[in-house]
Amino acid sequence: MTIYVDADACPVKAEIERVGTRHSTRMVIVSNGGIRPSENPLIDTVIVPDGPDEADKWIAERAGPGDVVITGDIPLAAKCVEAGAQVLKHNGDALSSANIGNILATRDLMADLRAANPFMQGGGRGFTKADRSRFLDALERALRRVAGSKGVS
Repeated sequence: MTIYVDADACPVKAEIERVGTRHSTRMVIVSNGGIRPSENPLIDTVIVPDGPDEADKWIAERAGPGDVVITGDIPLAAKCVEAGAQVLKHNGDALSSANIGNILATRDLMADLRAANPFMQGGGRGFTKADRSRFLDALERALRRVAGSKGVS
């Protein structure tokens, strides 16, 4: 079991380290740079080359069944769900085969609407303490689910 973190804009890296360490789980923090490597022996820091979606490609090539991926990138989440990984957004929302299609379609629709209307910008809500709390709970549940499925073999 490995936790892969799409780290470039991840607001919950400290929480991932805390929960991952408690579960003695390997964590891989992937970014284009600007991330200080952790001294935690369970954490590997991977710096990928500059370029669009390089961190996403690196994670998508490696994540699979028994892994947990933390990302806000919906196309990356879709690839990881398809590969059999558990996927969580930074606010604790779980992405699965049951909901990723609708989420991906909504993302694409909103991108098209923003492209058609230059005055329609952002407007997303900020990251809250409640989001952080939901994320911690969701990560804990995901790690227990993965550990439980490995014990059932």
